[in-house]
Amino acid sequence: MDIVRTPPKRHARTLLVVGGGVALVVAIVFLSRLGPALPSVERAAVLVDSVRQGDVVREVRAVGTLVPEQLRFITAQASARVERVHVQAGQLVIAGQLLLELSNPDLQLQTMQAEQQVRQAESALLMLRTNLRGAVLTQQGVVATTRTQHISATQESAGADSLMRLKLVAAFEASNRRAAADEMTTRLRVEQERLALLRGSIDEQVAMQVSQVTQLRAIAANQRARLNALLVRAPESGVLQDLTLQLGQWVPEGTTLAKVVQPERLKAVLRIPESQAKDVQLNQIAGIDTRNGVVRGHVMRKDPSAQQGSVTIDVALDGALPVGAVPDLSVDGTIQIERMTNVRYTGRPATAVPGSQTTLFRLTADGREAERVTVHLGRTSSSTVEILDGLNAGDRVIVSDMSAYLAAARVRLK
Repeated sequence: MDIVRTPPKRHARTLLVVGGGVALVVAIVFLSRLGPALPSVERAAVLVDSVRQGDVVREVRAVGTLVPEQLRFITAQASARVERVHVQAGQLVIAGQLLLELSNPDLQLQTMQAEQQVRQAESALLMLRTNLRGAVLTQQGVVATTRTQHISATQESAGADSLMRLKLVAAFEASNRRAAADEMTTRLRVEQERLALLRGSIDEQVAMQVSQVTQLRAIAANQRARLNALLVRAPESGVLQDLTLQLGQWVPEGTTLAKVVQPERLKAVLRIPESQAKDVQLNQIAGIDTRNGVVRGHVMRKDPSAQQGSVTIDVALDGALPVGAVPDLSVDGTIQIERMTNVRYTGRPATAVPGSQTTLFRLTADGREAERVTVHLGRTSSSTVEILDGLNAGDRVIVSDMSAYLAAARVRLK
């Protein structure tokens, strides 16, 4: 027997399919309107600071080292070989203490030769003075003899003239007597001038020889000083540094043998970036951190030019040095530039440039997101920056490097 089956109604299934399709279309349209998802940033990976209103000290920080204010170099006065080392680096020495013994046989020979030349020049000076004195005495005798002859010739000429008037002597004889007298007058004048010339030249000749002796004495003294300098002594009291010579080592002339420093008189030498050094002036207050205490000081010198992107600043230490403060110790320095009164400021962003306009991420009220805002920066310090426009007191901003999110106008903090 056949059973008649009634076919199921299709409208319920059709409605279900159509409803599902409509819901899918609506979901697609909704998602297309949402846009791309916000980039996420780990909250612990960024540095957040708040904008504050008030007074802040503008500072510049830099690293440097402690350097002795007074440093005395000990250099080799002549090339020599190290024979003996009496002290080691780091020891306290007093003025005149023997540090090293050097040797140079050639220098000893040169000193002996120089001293011999001095003795020869002194002997030549003595001989010159003797010879000149003898020449003057000889010329004085010649002048005296000539004067006597002149007097005799003059008297004979006068007598011949008297006898010629009495017609007792011929005119020819009287004329010869007068000529002889004139000749002796001339000879006497010549010999007197020769004596004067000889006397006048004595001082010049002696002075030339004395000058040569003085010059040779100076050369010999210099040679003796170089020879004595082979016994190297401390020029002043202090701590000996950089003495690394070994026995038998040959050191050329001018080589630095060691240094003597005053450990209680130190200064800080800071290297400040040239972009920040323009605000550093003399006598500004500074603080030097030696890792064992902070010493107060002031700027005493500033290099007029920059080298390798930094400017060297010397800071005089006004307070007592902490324990362990020694030359060449690495330190951190902070120089106070000025005190800014009643300004808006926040922590210095990683890319902050004084007087520039930049963008920072400002946190929303709930702190879950941060939006990019344009900020006008003013004066900067080592850890803070002045806010001229774009932020208000109480705003929280991300001051760490956010260059990886330049294309994002908003980020989500996780």
